[in-house]
Amino acid sequence: MSDVKVPELGESIVEASILNWLKQEGDAVQEGDALAELETDKVNVEVIANESGVLQRILKGAGETVAVGETIAVIAAAGAAPATPATGAPAADKPAEPAASPAPAAGPAAGSAAPAPAAAAPAAARASLSAAPQTAVQTPPPGAELIAPRPTPSVRRMLREQGLDPAQLATKPGAASAAAPAAPVAPTPVAPAAPAQAPASAAPAASAPGAAAGTDRPDEERVRMSRRRLTIARRLVEAQHTAAMLTTFNEVDMTKVLEVRKRRKDRFKEEHGVSLGFMSFFTKAAVAALKAFPRLNAEIQGEDMILKYHYDIGIAVATEGGLVVPVVRDADRLNFAEIEQAIADLADKARNNKLTLADLQGGTFTITNGGVFGSLFSTPLLNGPQVGILAMHGIQQRPVAVNGQVEIRPMMYIALSYDHRIVDGSEAVRFLVKIKQLIEDPESLMLEG
Repeated sequence: MSDVKVPELGESIVEASILNWLKQEGDAVQEGDALAELETDKVNVEVIANESGVLQRILKGAGETVAVGETIAVIAAAGAAPATPATGAPAADKPAEPAASPAPAAGPAAGSAAPAPAAAAPAAARASLSAAPQTAVQTPPPGAELIAPRPTPSVRRMLREQGLDPAQLATKPGAASAAAPAAPVAPTPVAPAAPAQAPASAAPAASAPGAAAGTDRPDEERVRMSRRRLTIARRLVEAQHTAAMLTTFNEVDMTKVLEVRKRRKDRFKEEHGVSLGFMSFFTKAAVAALKAFPRLNAEIQGEDMILKYHYDIGIAVATEGGLVVPVVRDADRLNFAEIEQAIADLADKARNNKLTLADLQGGTFTITNGGVFGSLFSTPLLNGPQVGILAMHGIQQRPVAVNGQVEIRPMMYIALSYDHRIVDGSEAVRFLVKIKQLIEDPESLMLEG
């Protein structure tokens, strides 16, 4: 028999949520099989069986939060007997067994009947009393009187809730107490009290499909946010609270980039097996601009700024679980085809929940492209601890002045959000102008590379 524990999840990640179980209790498993899927702040992680056998018990259900190293299931050897719940911890779906009746008491009290108020108590009260901790009853010496113990505070409160007076249950010397019925000849099991009928106006149960938990409207639904969504929310709020964030804007004439793509896209796809998109142009332009303005490729640690001379560019990818930002490593050393291939591979992994922590860590600058969803203009939020993020937008045919003439050109708005604590406004503006110049003259990207 072996315990299934939450594996190490990566640096600074100490807990996760169980997204779902891939195996159920009683299923045969082989060493290396995926048993469950965990959702962390950044990626999904599978829990792997460390030996073959039978998944005997699942200790943590889907949706529960678990810590690194915590036991979440038990694997037993094939043919092993099912595990029994720990002593004192009955299964949640089974009613508690009635408390055992005490031994008959000797003396005058042996034949006395239970007090009248206790006999008239509702079934619910009797059931509750039978489940309450019992006071040990010892057989007194011959001739001694049996004195009823005073009901405990919890018993008195329970009786008051049932409309009974605890004082009426006090017995005379020699009578049996309400907490310990005397000398029953044959203990009769007490049937569990019937559950109280819910009012007609009660809201639907939270567990019912489509139920509006916590709301009295049938056309509303309460949905618990995933761990990743909660982390995204927390980090975005932190970015606004901790950074002196500012955004500057410009627009880019995309005419020449579109011409290059039109001429080269078929041959590019044939040679490299990947399409020539806009992201490789903007990644190359961003690297060149970061080299010219290095404080946008930095981060703040205490009273220091860490200037980075490696260019690991984060590319924002939208998935069903939320936005993730995998990183293209050493983008300054990659050509257009390698950048496009890296982005395609990371996007595919993101949408199939195959990203690893290594894919997400260590970015120095981020690019996000809202244009694929039709965005025309936005102010991106920083991806801390980075101090700069570039936003691309949709391309629109707009009238612009070219050499004194009005022409219709494919134009794109671009935005740069930056941390004003270490990046001055003039740097940010010139950084964006550099991006504009390189995109409007794609051949210069070759020289900059």
